[in-house]
Amino acid sequence: MQAFVLRIAPSGVDLVHEALETDEIIIGWCRCPALINESLRRSDFRSHLKQRYYPEDSTLHRAGAATGHMWRFLREMNAGDLVVVPHGPRFHIAEITGDAYYTEDGVIRDAAFRRPVKWLNDKKPIPRRFAKAALISRMKIHGASAEATDLISEIKDALERAATGQKPSFQQELQSKLTSVVVEELRKGHMDSFGFEHLIKDLLKAMGAQTAEVIGRRIDKGADILATFRIAEAFSYKLAVQAKHWDDRAAVGPEVVQQLIDGIEDAGADLGMVITSGEVSQQAYNCASTYTEETGVRIELVDCGQFAKMLVEQGIGGSKAS
Repeated sequence: MQAFVLRIAPSGVDLVHEALETDEIIIGWCRCPALINESLRRSDFRSHLKQRYYPEDSTLHRAGAATGHMWRFLREMNAGDLVVVPHGPRFHIAEITGDAYYTEDGVIRDAAFRRPVKWLNDKKPIPRRFAKAALISRMKIHGASAEATDLISEIKDALERAATGQKPSFQQELQSKLTSVVVEELRKGHMDSFGFEHLIKDLLKAMGAQTAEVIGRRIDKGADILATFRIAEAFSYKLAVQAKHWDDRAAVGPEVVQQLIDGIEDAGADLGMVITSGEVSQQAYNCASTYTEETGVRIELVDCGQFAKMLVEQGIGGSKAS
């Protein structure tokens, strides 16, 4: 089983209600009907999309990003996979039931590429508060889609919580209140940028990092913290983190993402993360999405609310922290 996040808003038009009615998921870029041809390679996708949508672009950035979304929708998704569809303060979850197809009926609304699905939770939306911090973070993508197979357990957990039909438990309500307190302390409490970096280091250790090191300012080449994680005692990956202890008046911009990219490439990291005590701008999300589509290296952008929830979920540092 795989999992994906998909925004159903081709050409900026919200089609989630239509998707629920027709038991389908939908994506745009319908002026490239040839993409449905299974003999096309990924490079062919990019050529078609560049010619039809971005002929004036001097680079392949936008065509490359679009290629990633369309390749994911048409080639990587399979029957049995899960799809999370963000929709305002809630989200829906579907299970793919069949192959992608192209319908001329959807061309006018840029909704010609579709896949049949079974909507779970009786098609009812799930409040975001039922999702853990990692899933909330992934749902904040500003592109059309994202891979989310690493979050299958979180997706199933959200489904289980929604299936009870009960109000949030005492523990959930307590966590929500604690998260609000942590947000307030992160932004207005007695913590400087050095303390913020060490708090992130402690969180990473609590989350299972074998090593986590704050990089000295004199040798900082774009990453403030480097951590290593080991999976099944056989595989390891390196995480590079850019920490921005700003308040909510200064949203993280693309220049911060570029600093992290420099750090990722200097350290040979497999994953990047920006963590801020403020907010994250759409331009930063776009920059991170473009880099991921071009290189395959994912960059997660974590705002203050998500970071606070991660701290609470791990016991605000957790017993593993050091």
